[in-house]
Amino acid sequence: MNIDKSIKDRKVELLAYFRDRASESITLIKEKFAETQADKRARAINESLNDTKSNLLSALLQQSEKEGWNRQEKLESILMITYCNNVVMIESRNSLRPYEYMDFSRRVGELWDPFCKLCFHYPVNDVSLFVPPLFSEVKKKLTSEIIIYIEKLNITKEQKEELKKYYEKVWSLVTSGEIQLELDLHFVYKGQKYVVDFKSGFGSNEKGNTNRLLLVAGIYRNLEDNYKCLIFVRAEENNSYFNTLKNSGVWDAYCGNEAYQKIMDYSGYNLKQWIEQNVKWENDLSGDTVAHFKGYHLMEYLIW
Repeated sequence: MNIDKSIKDRKVELLAYFRDRASESITLIKEKFAETQADKRARAINESLNDTKSNLLSALLQQSEKEGWNRQEKLESILMITYCNNVVMIESRNSLRPYEYMDFSRRVGELWDPFCKLCFHYPVNDVSLFVPPLFSEVKKKLTSEIIIYIEKLNITKEQKEELKKYYEKVWSLVTSGEIQLELDLHFVYKGQKYVVDFKSGFGSNEKGNTNRLLLVAGIYRNLEDNYKCLIFVRAEENNSYFNTLKNSGVWDAYCGNEAYQKIMDYSGYNLKQWIEQNVKWENDLSGDTVAHFKGYHLMEYLIW
């Protein structure tokens, strides 16, 4: 496999390369795991193909640095390699353990999220990533601030201790453990810090996740760094949980084409246009895979 700028246009060659690698791996996987170990077979083929993708991307990044590719050339090459890997990973996994509704809908979300994030990991605009704060650090800082404030109050020592106890009770009501402030993406653009949650779509039982997201955004919005919280959703149609977040005042929520528009606004790359031109699931997946997906009404999840 020759790595140069033209790789962004060599989908047929990349698909053939990944399929050859998959064929080699499947032979070894079937020898290692019995048919009754379908889960292990599926996990093994995914890991094998991801290793192949990582090797290609490592070579690409080194070559692009050496030859001075521009940002768009690098991103489009990475998108093509990633998409072709996803195609072959889906069909290979399906051949070892056929997809059903629940695991395929979840799998599409697992692939769409990191695919979109490539625009921020290799942006056209001047975007930089940052490490999100730990909840323990946030709690410690806020606790220190409130204790200092309480100590300055013109009240008795006993009253100060009572206030501190009530403050601890409030924390215990908020959570019995640690809140994970790490979301799917954290970036800085034009001096503004953004935190992003990607979702393939909102199911019918998202109450717990919605409440968690409201709590997390509430914490972020009250920190000194003035974070902005964004939700990008693949599906165009959504339910009341999405609307709850959209109307919450703490999340800026976008779905479908609006989400892609925001990805372009921040990253500087028109991912939607690239998808329309290059992502052809029905043509690119194997015939057996397409037949299975159509029979079980799974193709609708591949509308990106």
